[in-house]
Amino acid sequence: MRSVIVLGSTGSIGTQTLEVIRSSGSDFKVLGISAGGSNPNLLAEQALEFKVEYLAIANATAAQDVQLAIYAQAKKAGYSEGNFTLPKMLIGPQAATELAEISVDVVLNGITGAVGLLPTVAALKAGSVLALANKESLVIGGRAVTSLARPGQIVPVDSEHSAIAQCLRSGNSSEVKRLILTASGGPFRSMQRDQLKDVTPEQALDHPTWSMGPVVTINSATMMNKGLEVIEAHLLFDIDFENIDVVVHPQSVVHSMVEFIDGSTIAQASPPDMRLPIALGLVWPNRITGVAAGCDWTTATSWTFEPLDSKVFRAVELAKLAGSKAGTAPAVLNGANEVAVEAFLAKELSFLGIVEFVEEVLKAHLETNFVSDQELTIEEVLKAADWAQQYGRELLDSKK
Repeated sequence: MRSVIVLGSTGSIGTQTLEVIRSSGSDFKVLGISAGGSNPNLLAEQALEFKVEYLAIANATAAQDVQLAIYAQAKKAGYSEGNFTLPKMLIGPQAATELAEISVDVVLNGITGAVGLLPTVAALKAGSVLALANKESLVIGGRAVTSLARPGQIVPVDSEHSAIAQCLRSGNSSEVKRLILTASGGPFRSMQRDQLKDVTPEQALDHPTWSMGPVVTINSATMMNKGLEVIEAHLLFDIDFENIDVVVHPQSVVHSMVEFIDGSTIAQASPPDMRLPIALGLVWPNRITGVAAGCDWTTATSWTFEPLDSKVFRAVELAKLAGSKAGTAPAVLNGANEVAVEAFLAKELSFLGIVEFVEEVLKAHLETNFVSDQELTIEEVLKAADWAQQYGRELLDSKK
């Protein structure tokens, strides 16, 4: 039985992780779960169903609601007869990090955004295998994070990086020519730049393939998500940026590919279902039977691949620039993007303005307070991320 901590348990990745664990019977023990606390009833249901020992709630003001929901659920489950032990509560912004400090077999980090960084660091220091869905913590932390990990300790849960990890088992690192990350193209893949001037948040949130949170969905529409994934691939697999390409694949069945030096290309294909990379993250390098449906080879179908129009979707090249600078540049890229997406959703910034805004903040950082890889620490990374948020908001205010 593998012990597991699930960070971000009420989000999309977290709920699907618990679904995989639920369907796997007694193969896993969920030691603890964490969430912000905005969905107290779901969090209480999860705590009771999996009989967790620890429950971490980031929002202290939500703790009482969660506790009341637990009492209500526990009473239904027989707590009044003494049949249920309440979990230990960890409360506050540091709660997920405190939970991740507990050594278990696997910590699955499904938190969204930069707040996932410190829990990632805590899990690595605790020696747990880190099933990483929070790409931001690796992008932001860079070498300051990867230097903490032993070989194989970080297992990617993003579908693209999970696909690459699977494909890489076909050869050794010296045989790799390039990585090819696939992108659905989002809702605007066939549009020209002038057609994107008046895009609304509602249109950008209407993803044709995946059901994700609002930040990730907007990032997919701008292709910033793919830019962050390029940086993540570079850090995970130690492949130079010039050997990492992005190709648009609207069907989202081929999740990524690896081209080898002899001309062979190995692809990982499956219908879009995050439960598959999640399951691999929980038991890597093994597999769980029957996690998701495979491709239906009895039905005629077509898969198409298109080059990414980098003139329309400039986020990937901007991310490559930040990634090649390394140091604190990716942290600022991500921080500025979080501010920009928030502003776009609030209708304070245009869709095209998101990447333009991020570029402006990144340029200011590179000219003023950039810290290189040689001097990079978790503290410097956090300082740069905070600077990006503060400078970004000041820049937004100046534009109003």
